Amino acid sequence: METRVEKIEDIEADKPILDYAAKLIRAGELVVFPTETVYGIGADAYNTRAVENIFKVKRRPMDNPLIVHIASVEGIYELVRNVPKIAKDLIKAYWPGPLTLILPKSDKVPYEVTAGLDTVAIRMPDHRVALELIRKSNTPIAAPSANTSGRPSPTTAAHVIEDLYGGIPLILDGGRCSVGLESTVLDISGDCATILRPGGVTKEMIEVIIGKVHIDDRVLEPLEDNKEARSPGMKYIHYAPKAPVIVVEGELSRIPDMVDKIAKGHILSGEKVAILATRETANSYIGDGYSLFIIGSRDNPAEIAANLFATFRQCDSEGMDLIIAEAIEETHEGLAIMNRILRASAFNVIYAD
Repeated sequence: METRVEKIEDIEADKPILDYAAKLIRAGELVVFPTETVYGIGADAYNTRAVENIFKVKRRPMDNPLIVHIASVEGIYELVRNVPKIAKDLIKAYWPGPLTLILPKSDKVPYEVTAGLDTVAIRMPDHRVALELIRKSNTPIAAPSANTSGRPSPTTAAHVIEDLYGGIPLILDGGRCSVGLESTVLDISGDCATILRPGGVTKEMIEVIIGKVHIDDRVLEPLEDNKEARSPGMKYIHYAPKAPVIVVEGELSRIPDMVDKIAKGHILSGEKVAILATRETANSYIGDGYSLFIIGSRDNPAEIAANLFATFRQCDSEGMDLIIAEAIEETHEGLAIMNRILRASAFNVIYAD
């Protein structure tokens, strides 16, 4: 299949391209589009054949549910059985934006979208191209990240091209994604609001609106193979570059020495080693033989979040054999960052003591 890549710079000027993209969605084809979080590969959420094709193109396990994207708040009412007050409060505060809500699904939502679950994940993206595509398609769009399953999620169209070129008819290039990590997934289908996947709308932000929020134990731990995944990103290795990843945790003052020690051992074996460091520790790395990537400041975890996946992919392009990543504090966006790094490493953690 020939993949067409079109840059969208102005919604009005590029209307013919968006009209074509919507026509493809209505015809049961797949379209890659930008959001504020990552690029998504989308299909008509009501077209089971098209939804199944998402799994095929991504090589995604069928038991990994998808998120349904809508362009207006009213769109949620046909997808769920009811919209409780807690959902309305969160929608008012954070939609459009990087917050996905899980609620009991309506009969209109195919089980192919929800991986057989009786709940559906829904969000309204905060990106003009995504919203315009959904509106023009006149249907909710089911869309996971536009990458090969398990790889770092794409934050530029170039990342999508690396993984999926030739497998989809159209990529809409809307530039670099501003958030850089997938949306927060909040399950409000039961008695307790629970974060299943942390993201740009943080636990602290949610609690301002609805009070106490639970964090699922598996956010920072692996999900057993026989357990049901109620959200994307809970099961299997995710977000992983080609090189194995080691995470170093511990007191900040001790982390650089442990990272340096690990790096030297692998360098002596002839491996190309990358170190993912923060601005606060960068001056501690003065050794030779490794590549140092400064991904942001610990005082600004949103900066780290925006750079993480792109840095993983840069390590791939430079042929790294090993990536050693510093752990950061698991608060605010730091929880989402650690969720992604730990899953990318398959929970390969070394403690600096």
